[in-house]
Amino acid sequence: MGDRIFATFQSLLPTRALSAFMFRVAQVRAKPFKNALMRWFLHKYAVDLEEAEWSRVDNYEHFNAFFTRALKPGLRPQPAAANILSSPVDGAISQVGPIRQGQIFQAKGHGYSAAALLADEELAKDFYSGSFSTIYLAPHDYHRVHMPCIGRLRSWAYVPGRLFSVNPSTARSVPGLFARNERMVAIFDTQFGPLALVMVGAIIVGGIETVWSGQLTPPHLRHVPPTYYQPMQPLLLQRGAELGRFHMGSTVILLAPPGALTWDPALAAGQAVRLGQSLATMLK
Repeated sequence: MGDRIFATFQSLLPTRALSAFMFRVAQVRAKPFKNALMRWFLHKYAVDLEEAEWSRVDNYEHFNAFFTRALKPGLRPQPAAANILSSPVDGAISQVGPIRQGQIFQAKGHGYSAAALLADEELAKDFYSGSFSTIYLAPHDYHRVHMPCIGRLRSWAYVPGRLFSVNPSTARSVPGLFARNERMVAIFDTQFGPLALVMVGAIIVGGIETVWSGQLTPPHLRHVPPTYYQPMQPLLLQRGAELGRFHMGSTVILLAPPGALTWDPALAAGQAVRLGQSLATMLK
């Protein structure tokens, strides 16, 4: 009942305006304000700033720079074996498993189709009986997104949508949540075939950014048909290379084709993962 009430409350909020406003607040450079905001956030969410490249709030020009902070070099090494798919983010496993008849499991009683998530029926055919992993980024997590394997960017799209929260409570109460929210979808060609990587926006998420297109949001668009673009120049990203970042937190979803991966059997809903941690073994 509490989950449903929370979801209903969100549906009544002007989420796009609220998120755009918070993005502007996060850019304020006034030292007393931005330092106070960062210290409040550090206390409320128990952020370990010792892992960051800069460990003092004075080093950050504004809250957004703090939120998208870099880690100390070498802190999240990639696996030694070349056939390992690594975690693209710090976060927690929301769900992991097979894609059954094109359907992806969200939470008990809820799912969504790969076609709806990718906003493209033809692209979704590659993942019809494949597998997926959904990773939730909490406020205290590191919020840059990295490549889980070597991949060449084939195409990408901005998909407008809602801005519900993506926390576990909302996932349990909003049908098709990740296919309804604003998102960026990127398709990479890899050694095991196509990989879809989806960065899902959410309420208070002020922006999504990629290394090939820069800032995608804000503005948070509505009635714009999703269009897949090919990179103007070939873009090959190594495993562990940064591909984008969230300006505030959200969720990353990975889709793989059938027979491509064997997911680590120890992975389970709610389990914390770290950037570079082994998620699966590539079979091709």
